[in-house]
This record gives sequence, structure tokens and C-alpha cells, in this order.
Amino acid sequence: MSNPSRKPIIVIAIVTAVCLLGNEMLFIVLPLYWKFFGLTSLWQVGVLLAANRIIRIPINSLVGWCYRRIGKRSGIMAAVVLAAASTFSYGMVKGFWLLLIARCLWGIAWSFFRIGGYLTILSSSNRETRGQSVGLYNGLWGLGTLFGMLFGGLLAELIGIQTVTTLFSILAASSIPFIFRFIMNTKEQETTPQMKYKKDFTIWKNKRIVSAFVTGLMTAFIIYGVFASTLSKLIELQMNHNLIFLGLSIGAGSITGIVQALRSGWDPFLAPYLGRISDQKWGRLPILIMALLVAAFCLSLLPLKLPMALFIGMLILFQLTTTVLITMSDSIAAELAAGPLQVTVITFYTLFSDIGAALGPLLGFVMIDVFGIQSLYWLTSFIIVPLAVYWIIIFKKEARMIGLMKGQ
Repeated sequence: MSNPSRKPIIVIAIVTAVCLLGNEMLFIVLPLYWKFFGLTSLWQVGVLLAANRIIRIPINSLVGWCYRRIGKRSGIMAAVVLAAASTFSYGMVKGFWLLLIARCLWGIAWSFFRIGGYLTILSSSNRETRGQSVGLYNGLWGLGTLFGMLFGGLLAELIGIQTVTTLFSILAASSIPFIFRFIMNTKEQETTPQMKYKKDFTIWKNKRIVSAFVTGLMTAFIIYGVFASTLSKLIELQMNHNLIFLGLSIGAGSITGIVQALRSGWDPFLAPYLGRISDQKWGRLPILIMALLVAAFCLSLLPLKLPMALFIGMLILFQLTTTVLITMSDSIAAELAAGPLQVTVITFYTLFSDIGAALGPLLGFVMIDVFGIQSLYWLTSFIIVPLAVYWIIIFKKEARMIGLMKGQ
């Protein structure tokens, strides 16, 4: 049986990457230059970085409903328009409330991008290629993180924040012709309205699906929430002064962009490879369990005062681990979503992921203000361990059942 074409996955992922530039740049510059944006307190930074995720919590169900009625092309078009408008606003508006509106617009855009991307994976892959397709999709849209954080941090220091946001908004708008050319306006059909509520209830009785939701929440909380939003602060605390490289003074913003960009640089190659491995004999659970344990170890050490070389090494190890966590978590969810309820399962999975991503910066900056960044990272490390233990128990049960079946 021939494999489905991967072109729709590639196109949607690249469009998403282009529109992601402004959001990723903001994660670098907002914690460092918050006064430029007209903010008066550090807690406002946490709220703004979380707002786009909070708005997605109630909006995801509406976006899923839209994809059943307006089609993929229309959904992605709406996402691009909202993304370009919000990115342009970051450099033009001042003050907490106007920026809050801009962040909410981006949150709605991301819901359209994310659900549209998952639905494209399901329609353009099968059981033998699903993990690899998830890795390809995540790796390609992750290029937006690569260029947004790398060039966003560097360019903000060189040519100014307003110029960067205008440039990124123009690039986002320029992807519109590619949407008309390559994305079909197909609608996603699911169950009849009479069966929907009964089957929604069935989802919550499926322990594996609920476990996938919780894993998505925790992965997003750790990576997109706590780590992404506080990394520039973490690096700033480790640095006594700017680094000098080839005659250039490199500050915490630039280093944060470089470190964050590393993962996005290897994701297009590493994530599909990890997905392909998980499609085959290794399976997804052993890789997921190992990644959870390594993540807990790294987070426990990162807030300590370490030699700069060791600190950077731990950051790179953690970034490698995040690639594994994201690929395995998304692959497990996509595999469970294959079937008649794919829109519903994917909508709930993105909802849980958004809750985790929203709680990260919101709770993170509150904890930094009250208890310090060490307490935040140690607490995050601590709460990963029970999740790893749970999946170890599940994996052992499944291995035991397979052994019994082979013995019969």
C-alpha cells in the first residue's frame, strides 16, 4: 500500500513557521525590554506571555467546529491574517491592555494553525508513517522558533523592536498566495450530532486517551510555558556581564535566542527520525519515559550557579530532550485520534496542551517574584517524576500482556 503524499503537511508547517516569527521573538525580548512595551511590572510579562494560551482554552472547541464547516484553507487563511495583525501590533501599541488584545489575536491564530496541522497529519499519513509525519510537521514549523528567536533576539538589539515586528508581519502576510495554491479547502466530517455527546463521554472513559491529554498538558507546561518564557531570565542570572565574541557584545537576549534556536535547527532532521523509530520496534513509551526522566534531571540542575560551559551543556541536553518529549507526546495523541472522532480528540488534546502552556508563564513569573527562579525549576522537575512513573507502570503492563499473548 502506497503512503499518502506529505506535501500538505510540509506546506502547512512552513506557513505556520513564517507566521510564528513574531511570537517567538516576543518570548526573547519581552522579559528583557518590558519597559519599552509600556509595562509597569514584571507580572504583566507573565500574563502577556500566557494570554495567547489562555484564550485558546475556550476557543479551541469553536475552532474545531469551524474546521467542520469552513474547510482547511479558510481556517489557515484566518490564522495568517490574525498572525500578521498581532505581530504588527507588538511594535506599534504600548501598554498592557492593547498588548493583551494583540496576544489574544495570536492565540486564536495558533488554534487554527495547530488543529489544522494535526488534521492534515491524520489525512496525509497512516499507522506506519504517523510518528514520522508528526516529527516532520513539528520539525518544519519549529523553524519559526529557530528564526524568530535567533534573529528576533539579535535584530531587536541591532535595529530595534519596532522594525523587527513590522518585518515579521510582512513575511506572515506574504504566505497568503501559497495557501491558495497548495491547501485544499476540504471540510472535516465527524459523527452525527445525535451520537456526538455519547462518543464524547466515551473519550473520557478511555484511560489511554486521558493519559495522552495529561502528557500533552505537562509537556506544554514544561517546554512552552516555564522553559521558553523564563529562559532569558535564567541566562541573565547566570551572566555577570555580556560575552564578547568576534568583537561583538552578546547579551542575555542574544544567547537565549541562540540556545532556543538550536532545537529548531535540528528538529527538521531529528524529530522525523525519532518518529520513525517510534513507528517501528522501539515503540513510543520507552522513548517517552526516558525523556521525562532526563528532563527532570536537567531542570533540577539548571537554576544552580554552574560554570558557564556546564550550564550551556545542560541547556543543550534539555533542548534535545524537549524534541523527544514533543514528538512522542504528539505521536501518541495522533495515533489515538485516528478514527471517526479525530476532530474531537485533537481538539481536546490541543486544549490540554494550551492549558499547560498558559499555566507555565503565568505561574512561573509569579513564583519568580515570590520565591525565586530556583523554586520554580525545582518544582517543575518534581512534578515530572509521577508522570514518568505512571508511564513505566503502563509500559510494564503492556509488555506483560504481550508476553502472555506470545506464550499462548
